[in-house]
Formats: sequence, structure tokens, C-alpha cells
Amino acid sequence: MSGSSILIVDDDNNVRITIKRVLEKENMNCTEASSGEEALNLLKRTNFDLVILDINMGDMDGFEVLSTMRRSGLDTPVVFLTGRSEDYDIILGLGLGADDYITKPFKPRVFSAMIKAALRRNKKSDTISYIEKGPFKFDTKKMKVYKEGNEIQLSSKEILLMKFFMENEGIVFTKDQLYNSIWNENIVGDNTIMVYIHHLRSKIEEDPSNPKFLKTVWGLGYKFQCE
Repeated sequence: MSGSSILIVDDDNNVRITIKRVLEKENMNCTEASSGEEALNLLKRTNFDLVILDINMGDMDGFEVLSTMRRSGLDTPVVFLTGRSEDYDIILGLGLGADDYITKPFKPRVFSAMIKAALRRNKKSDTISYIEKGPFKFDTKKMKVYKEGNEIQLSSKEILLMKFFMENEGIVFTKDQLYNSIWNENIVGDNTIMVYIHHLRSKIEEDPSNPKFLKTVWGLGYKFQCE
């Protein structure tokens, strides 16, 4: 779509040039990155409408780049570009949060149409950019949390925890489930979750020692509930 800002991530210069030519004919603004690390640094500084991400790169593969993006709270839409078309790769990529999957080699017209479709889908989702529960409001685009209109200053992991709890109000989660959802791994220090829950309560509760919203369900885990 005209005027859209696109980040092209591929360690093959010829592929990047080809994609850039195709998209610039559609009046899209393209930025190139030749590695996963370069892409992540660009994403920290610049907002893009879409990332076109190669899977098979030298420093870190596209799966690792996407996983890092999502763990850090970056919800920029991602379309994987790869020569690999196995079902496992497709399922893994989409499961990590990719929006689509384009296999090389591709036809320019088809590629352009798929990118424009991904941008349209994301534009529609932009209309729902807030989660509201009780006195809390979560801005999913700016990744900021407000209570009764006042912003709550949270760390990156606290933001992800708050978003997760607000999206799943009333559901009890074990520590293992929280590890998998926020840290994307099974094993984290035994006290990690308790420390983050303690910190989050100190910022969202009037009386952290007697929490109203983020409650402990003894023997099971934690749940977020706005009564």
C-alpha cells in the first residue's frame, strides 16, 4: 500500500534489491537489513508497517528474530520469505506470530499482492488497539498501561505480563504457563515469577499486600481479575 514503511531482512543482497524494486513500484518506503541483529537494532529505533523476514540467515535465523521481537513487545507484522516450504517450518513460523509465509522463488505480481494483503489485514486490526479491563487500559500499539487515565511505569517484562493477564482475565495460570508465554522457555529461576508478580502488584495495586486485581490462587498459580 502506498506510503507504507517496509523493513526487508535478508542476507542475500540480490534478494533485497529485487524486493525493494517490486515494492517501490507500489510507492512503499523500503529499508534494508542484511542480518537479524541489524534488523533488531533498526526495529528498536524505527516503527515499520511490515517486516519481510528471511528465515535462513547466517547470524540468527528468522525464527529467532521473530521470537526476540515478540518477547520484547514488538508486534510489527512479519511475513516470512524463504526457500524452505516444509509444513513444519510453516507451522512453526505462524505459531511464533508470523502473519504470512512466501516461498522463494516468487513472481513479483504475486509477491506484491501478498504484501499488500498483509498490510490491509494489519490496518484493519489497528482499529482495535486498546484492551480495557476495570480501571486499566492497555495501548497495544504503544505498549503502555494506564490506570484510571494515568500511565503506569512498567519494565518490558512487566508490560508483557500485564498484557497477557488482561487478555486472559479470570484464567488461572501456573508458573510454568507464565514462563512459556512470557519468557518463551520452560525453565527460569524458581523465584523469577514471584519477583515479577511482586513488582507488578506494587505498581498496579492500592495495597500490594492485599491485592485486588492480581491474585494468588494457592496451590495453582495466579490470575488477573477486575471485579
